[in-house]
Amino acid sequence: MRVCFYTLGCKVNLNETGALEQMFRANGFTIAQENEPADVFVVNSCTVTNFGDQKSRKWLRRKKRENPGAVTVLTGCYPQAFPEEAAQFTEADLVCGNGDRKAILDNVLKLLDGHERIVAITPHQRGEKFEELPVERFETHTRAFIKVEDGCNRQCAYCVIPRARGPVRSRDEASILAELRQLAASGYREVVLSAISLPSYGLDTGTNLVELVEHCAQVEGIQRIRLGSLDPDMLTPEFITRLAAVEKLCPQFHLSLQSGCDKTLRAMRRPYTTAQYAEIADKLREAFGAENVSFTTDVIVGFPGETEEDFEASMAFVTGMRFLKVHVFPYSRREGTAAYDFPDQLPEHEKEARSRRMTAAVE
Repeated sequence: MRVCFYTLGCKVNLNETGALEQMFRANGFTIAQENEPADVFVVNSCTVTNFGDQKSRKWLRRKKRENPGAVTVLTGCYPQAFPEEAAQFTEADLVCGNGDRKAILDNVLKLLDGHERIVAITPHQRGEKFEELPVERFETHTRAFIKVEDGCNRQCAYCVIPRARGPVRSRDEASILAELRQLAASGYREVVLSAISLPSYGLDTGTNLVELVEHCAQVEGIQRIRLGSLDPDMLTPEFITRLAAVEKLCPQFHLSLQSGCDKTLRAMRRPYTTAQYAEIADKLREAFGAENVSFTTDVIVGFPGETEEDFEASMAFVTGMRFLKVHVFPYSRREGTAAYDFPDQLPEHEKEARSRRMTAAVE
């Protein structure tokens, strides 16, 4: 039996797809490539934008058309955030969310055995635990990705991720270190700590991200540690000092910004100002050495109420920060978020135009 996976979205999704591939392979399946026929097709979806939902549906429709007898699976953030909508997508034989990923294999086997269509989306619960999905190898990567946390407790006005991922759930440190030792034994020398809200690691267990990094650096065989996206307001002076003391830590930081305009940041419900953001960046440059450290970031343009003056202010701040790379996104209106009902929604053509202008300014 052959199974093909299609992954959209963040590094956490890539990590989870790797765990699913490993699980299917251990149960006798062969992993098929994108352009090959298969018996099972799985989309691990992203729902940050409407476009992501559309891509998931389009891919499954095409695979169903090309492989009419195959089992199709829609999993991930899209069905978790919008269960009723996803359940109505009948081209998917199995629809499931971000919970109980290990049940996907059992349900696929049922469908291959003639079972009727299955919709199994479990709502997130307060107090739920981190689901262990260890990965021993990454077939197409020379560096390893370890998922250390899931969920987000923040309520940014534009973001549907808390709805899709639930509350913060930290992985047990002993489990992380055990997987890291296994990966080192398999020959991996570089690891990326990935999460939905990486700085939130330990908020629910009484530890913190810095302690985790310090302990990961002690694993024999691991030579480099990289971090996923960070929220600047969570990086205290103590955290920065301790991180700088970890020689194995790569000083390349994805420092989440979203806007370079304070008025827009307030509307987005981001808990920092541009001045505070710049101060954190300066502290990181001072701690690691300005010649060593680099920053990447995300910026949303065309947020509801963003005037031309607000946009110009954002562009001026972003260009002045000397980012190594800036990922620019036009605001995507998402049902289920506070900003969906905000007044002064900008037309799509204006958002796209601002996205092009910002992208050109930071290239």
